[in-house]
Amino acid sequence: MNFNGTFTSVINDLVQRVMPSLVIVRGAGAGMIWSADGLILTNNHVVGRRSPIVILNDDREFESKLIARNPDMDLALLSIYATNLTPLVPAPAAPRVGEMVFAFGHPWGERNVVTRGIVSAVLLAQARNGERFPVIRSDATLAPGNSGGPLVNANGEVIGINAMIMGGDQSLAISISVARDFVSKVRAENKVELKRPISEGVI
Repeated sequence: MNFNGTFTSVINDLVQRVMPSLVIVRGAGAGMIWSADGLILTNNHVVGRRSPIVILNDDREFESKLIARNPDMDLALLSIYATNLTPLVPAPAAPRVGEMVFAFGHPWGERNVVTRGIVSAVLLAQARNGERFPVIRSDATLAPGNSGGPLVNANGEVIGINAMIMGGDQSLAISISVARDFVSKVRAENKVELKRPISEGVI
């Protein structure tokens, strides 16, 4: 049995499943497709002060509308006028320490880069408003341009949103459970509406 060849094939299949859901936000940051009808999830600090341009993996560019943001948890939700997109599947359970993970993003502006590591710890972070929320610490290498991109498990399910580098060789991702609650709250408040950009959705 060629274990190395089998492992490589499995990882390649995982990467091919995740890549269609990875987007570029604001020229260099990352984000992920949350829903097939055009919701894009990223970090609040990636968005900046204006609604950014979103570039899909197939190079289509869209104007986005900023639907909601949470600076305390560093999350932002955008919408683009697009349909039939490929969203990532959230993991059904919290990750375990030692579990293999893969970080996707665009470090230093290089598109569609994947790094691998393991979950080092699952922690509770404290937001500026005092609220505590789960974050995932791992040794998957991140760099500027990874923020907002997905951290996925070995099944290709998203477990977190890459947010920051910690201590040089460690990184933090916001748990997908936090993102799920954030999006659910936004939907419940009826804030989600799609914006038709110039030229039938593509610019």
